[in-house]
Amino acid sequence: MSLSEIPRIVIVGAGLGGTATAVRFLQFAREPVRIVIVERRPEYRNAGVAYHPAGNHWHHVFNIQAGRMSMFREDVDDFVAWANDEADRTGWPPEWRDVAFTESGPAPRRVYADYLAVRLAEAAREAADGVTLEEIDGEVVDLAVRDGGVDVVLADRPEALRAAHVVLATGLEEKELPFAAAVREHPSFVRHAYSAAGVERLQNVRPDATVVIIGSLLSAYDSASLLLRRGHTGTIHLISRSGLTLRTYPRDHRHHVLDLPRPRLHADGYEGRDDFVRLIRDEWRRACDTVAREHPGVAPAVVTERVTKSWEPHLPEVLARVPSSDLRALLDGYGSLIATLRVSAVAYITEFVDAALERGGPLVRTVGGVDEIAATDAGTLRVTVSGADAAQVIDADLVVANFGRETDYERAGSPLWANLLRTGLAVRHRRTGRGVEVDASGVLLGPDGAPSGPITVVGGPREGDEIVRYGRLGAFAFNLAAIKNHSVGTAATVLHRVEHRYDERAGDVADAVAGAADDDVRAAFERAVELDVHRMAARSRADTEELEHRLGASLTVLCDALARAGGPSVPDRAMRYAVNKAAMTRLNDLSVTPRELRRELGLREHAEAE
Repeated sequence: MSLSEIPRIVIVGAGLGGTATAVRFLQFAREPVRIVIVERRPEYRNAGVAYHPAGNHWHHVFNIQAGRMSMFREDVDDFVAWANDEADRTGWPPEWRDVAFTESGPAPRRVYADYLAVRLAEAAREAADGVTLEEIDGEVVDLAVRDGGVDVVLADRPEALRAAHVVLATGLEEKELPFAAAVREHPSFVRHAYSAAGVERLQNVRPDATVVIIGSLLSAYDSASLLLRRGHTGTIHLISRSGLTLRTYPRDHRHHVLDLPRPRLHADGYEGRDDFVRLIRDEWRRACDTVAREHPGVAPAVVTERVTKSWEPHLPEVLARVPSSDLRALLDGYGSLIATLRVSAVAYITEFVDAALERGGPLVRTVGGVDEIAATDAGTLRVTVSGADAAQVIDADLVVANFGRETDYERAGSPLWANLLRTGLAVRHRRTGRGVEVDASGVLLGPDGAPSGPITVVGGPREGDEIVRYGRLGAFAFNLAAIKNHSVGTAATVLHRVEHRYDERAGDVADAVAGAADDDVRAAFERAVELDVHRMAARSRADTEELEHRLGASLTVLCDALARAGGPSVPDRAMRYAVNKAAMTRLNDLSVTPRELRRELGLREHAEAE
């Protein structure tokens, strides 16, 4: 096969979503394929805005425990093992250099870029023959679907890249701030707190300076903590409309999934927004009481996390009754509250901020919306805040606006998304107004609801779909947990279409095999799926090849069992598709924790046997 005949899969974006998906392609592919990752900002490669070292101080840690940061859901301890045994700690500061990282403890965000880069390089090195990785710097500004493929247009290249499939892993879009339009370039205004310049400005501001931080959740805590850890004495204002702050995880917290009663919200019709909120609140209190009564070991700080997770399977049916306009209003009005109920933060993040809030200084929490930020003749910034009672004016030496993500892609500043929406390859998510329309596999949909072409989306642009399809609210609509699943599902589904050994057109016949009544057929199918799960989870070429060989033999056993049972003759390609589809589904099972998933999939026993 010549190089021009090998299919090329282009991944747009090399942050967490793009890197994780590339790793899965390299793991899963068994036929020659060219994986190309395009990143417009080289410093974001293998990191994105959330993890790149230049914009994340050593005091910026994951808000969740280190033990939940593995990029492999089926290998829950991978990140902690890497940080303890593999990471190059040269250049790490003393406070982290000798740390033994634990499942429940903190870890600095900036080291995650090294972790992702190492795992990507390993996946490329251990990939099957003909499966290659190429990393390109450049900005993708448009896509054109032609002749069953996609032309990928880059701003600085005269010729488009021809791709068999494109994966859009563009991350979060930045929100415009109309109230700060006049001061965007002012030296006392920090628009990007997660940048080298932003971190430097926070580190160098006068200790007695008055600082305004817009927001009161994770980004605000990061900025405030940087100031407080260096002994800042001037007033720090945390300003947000909600006034909500982060909850703190118990120090020994471990993720767990509870099976709680479904919320009793299934009336014949929609009650209206006010009644709907009242019912939700009543059911919420009932669920929290149930946890306290039946699961006394659950710490009070994480009861709400347990409840929101347990409600996920039921929420799609509940939300389907809510008119789109009301659903958007509810998500906008209660978004911050949902975020704080769904996830907390480790004590390393909250301890300085919470202590300052409790003692009444130097941190001050202000509830209200910022109306305007204007420059003064003295070189400071005047911040006007409208609250419940009256407007307040704060003269600040420094104003930090943090990230502020844009959920409405019709307002996104990205040239790529602007062009995709303009040409009809993409459409804003209709029900929620968040992200774009995709199908169950993440394939991009046009205005008519049909696939726009061989284009799949991972991460943030799927937020609206995650909400209405899976009931995932808050940050879990687009964060690491969702991206892990997107990466597995996207890589497997795209390879179903690219590799010749699969035939998804015969899926109905093959799916019938999965549900066969004959015990021998069911047992043979289950064994084949188990082997394929282990193959997909394998990280070395030797393990993958051995499992691939065993899978082939298992498929022969399955076909023989089917023949003895008088079943239909299913071609090998169709059977492989059915088995791999079931394996993909099991790897993405969210009804259990990652540690429970590993046990259920038999991966621990497999590792010990080898």
